[in-house]
Amino acid sequence: MPADAPEEPRVAAAQCRPSTLAGELRVALAKSTRRIRSRRGAADLPDPQFNVLAILLREGPLTPGALAEAEHVQPPSMTRTVNALVGLGFVAKSEHPTDGRQVVVSLTDAGRPRSGRPAAAATRGSPTSSNLTPDERRTLAQAAVLLRRIAAG
Repeated sequence: MPADAPEEPRVAAAQCRPSTLAGELRVALAKSTRRIRSRRGAADLPDPQFNVLAILLREGPLTPGALAEAEHVQPPSMTRTVNALVGLGFVAKSEHPTDGRQVVVSLTDAGRPRSGRPAAAATRGSPTSSNLTPDERRTLAQAAVLLRRIAAG
């Protein structure tokens, strides 16, 4: 089978035991992750920084605490990640509108998807820009929601 040929599921979903499904997902996710990472190009940011850009793109401006919660990391780790992205010019911190003790992190123009920019590079070679049908993209969007729910515990 050619490397780019789609793999057929080994076990029908209706017959799949949780342990078998977990194994199939693990292999598929590992292969997909490697492929997406290999196509990041100039946006070869460390995963924590890359993930923050993706979260902000999807969710909009958030506090560092909300970002830490979304990534399941401690707030000091997220603070370091956000500060690194501020230094790169990909995000900006501004005053929280109602809580003077907090800041809000948002994408800058440099951090938004555009050719040659980190967020744009994140989608190059990804399922959303490949030869998938609209139905397949919808299925992947639903899978992403489920995978985030699994990751949240």
